[in-house]
Amino acid sequence: MADMLKMPFRGLRAALRRLKGFGRDRRGNIAMMFGLAAIPFFAFGGLAVDYSRAMMVKNRLGSALDATALAVAGQTGQTEAQLTASANAYFKANYPDSEVGRPSALRISYNTRDVTISADATVDTLIVGLIGYKTLTVSASAQVKKSSNSLEIGMVLDVTGSMLGSRITDLKSAATDLVNIVIWDDQSQYTSKVALVPFSMGVNVGAYADSIRGPITPAKAITAASWSTGTAKTITAANKANPIVITSNGHGFTGGETVYISGVTGMTQLNNKVYTVTYLNANTFSLKYNGTPVNSSSGYSTFTGGASAVKKCQVSDCGIVVTSASHGFNNGDRVVISGVAGTTPFNNAAGTTWTVANKTTNTFSLAGALGPNYTAYTSGGSIDCTVYGCKYLYFTAPDGTINLFTAGTCVTERIGANKYTDVAPSTSYVGFNYPSPNNPCLGNTITPMTSDKAALATKISALGATGSTSGQIGVAWGWYMISPDFGYLWPTASRPKPYDTDELIKIVVFMTDGDFNTPYCNGVIAADAGTGSGSTSDHINCNATNGSALTQASAQCEAMKADGVIVYTVGFDVASTPALVTMLKNCATDASHAYLAADGTALRAAFTAIAVDISNLRLSH
Repeated sequence: MADMLKMPFRGLRAALRRLKGFGRDRRGNIAMMFGLAAIPFFAFGGLAVDYSRAMMVKNRLGSALDATALAVAGQTGQTEAQLTASANAYFKANYPDSEVGRPSALRISYNTRDVTISADATVDTLIVGLIGYKTLTVSASAQVKKSSNSLEIGMVLDVTGSMLGSRITDLKSAATDLVNIVIWDDQSQYTSKVALVPFSMGVNVGAYADSIRGPITPAKAITAASWSTGTAKTITAANKANPIVITSNGHGFTGGETVYISGVTGMTQLNNKVYTVTYLNANTFSLKYNGTPVNSSSGYSTFTGGASAVKKCQVSDCGIVVTSASHGFNNGDRVVISGVAGTTPFNNAAGTTWTVANKTTNTFSLAGALGPNYTAYTSGGSIDCTVYGCKYLYFTAPDGTINLFTAGTCVTERIGANKYTDVAPSTSYVGFNYPSPNNPCLGNTITPMTSDKAALATKISALGATGSTSGQIGVAWGWYMISPDFGYLWPTASRPKPYDTDELIKIVVFMTDGDFNTPYCNGVIAADAGTGSGSTSDHINCNATNGSALTQASAQCEAMKADGVIVYTVGFDVASTPALVTMLKNCATDASHAYLAADGTALRAAFTAIAVDISNLRLSH
């Protein structure tokens, strides 16, 4: 500005030199001398007024150019002629004709990285025009960098049961707004991608489950199943005595063996029971039932023969003996059997298990499965274990209820040394989830990062509300989706770049509407879970391995921020849960990144504000 105002100052100095000449001329009178002396003071005062007006015009011109440059730099897919027309329209709107000063035509410079716009404005003088300078000219410019960073964003959305109705509708609108703002159309130089993480009682990782929480322990194949051994022996006589004597020529039994008798006529009291043999001779033996000799002398009918038979059992309780090579089970283990072919197969009914007994390397019996009650095995069948990592989990609830839950594709917290890191699942798996039928795995799955707005909009539109709140798992997965260590899991275009990549910003946007009430132990909702996490009969009889859900979420937030991730948080109608409000504020990068929305309108406004902040174009100077 100093250069622009040099001419008025030079004119003023010339006028002052002339005034000094008058001052040296002693021929005038005193009144003239005083009059002339007032001129420089008047000129200086006038210059200050005109200079102030010029600076005001310069500031207004600069503001208008800033706004114009920001607007133009944010537009993609247009020719320079189109951008120039747009720039003129924006400038005119921000510097209307009513403003003081007459602007020149805009001077616009475009390149691949920034937009520079400059202009002059002519200001009519009020005072210094008296000495020959009718106008002053001021100049201003603005330079805006085009979007000079790529964006990787993990958007984490609470879809718990409390979000039913208008809440989930409001969330869908808010999330779609954010996607439409932060994903720009031109991805040729810089990219902006969003990953979607719906969460409730956990996070559903869908087809990635085996790679993320580990594969389910494979079932063991059944190759045979039977309960008796050898050939059935025919009973030819049974007396009434204490103890009873059974005649069966060449029976081949030895003392202490277990047999099963059926088909007796007359003395039917013998039928369908398991006995222990007491050897008498090669053709006779006596019986014990539950350890007591059988007394047939009283209360028993007379034996009349019939197609009576006695079969030797393979194990003492005459249970079914399953053959499965190198099965690896131990006595007392609970197993689930399925897929056995037969008229009356010994497949498990829903929620039931068999107990392993009499195990050998390749066989074991099913305790309580009385073999004669089942038809002959024909083919097929498999055996699943029921401990953590298996398809099923058999456990006791705090109230003593015995449960058998099935693993799904939802996942829970990672435990151990890496519980608050983003190391690859190949190094440290995250947790299995065995959901209660009353609090099932949510149907909405994660979506790896993409710049496909339409695909994201479809996923958002399909969001449903169900289940309790595992916010700590949602926070973790917002981080995981933008973590380079998880990248090998996703399609190539969805893989996050390293943290130290130039011109890259990693962001997590986390939204929730309720207190975190669902921590886990051994893949099941923990005994110390909060209110709203379901019935205690569906919980497991151990407390949360990693502690409270809020504590876990806070630790995840601090860990991701330490890796340079920018975190925004949105609490939706959470004023009644002060501990959650505090966590959300602390989780965010700073106070300006934490939002509390009381209703749907405020929620949408919060997401829009976050989107604008994410995509904000900064003035370079």
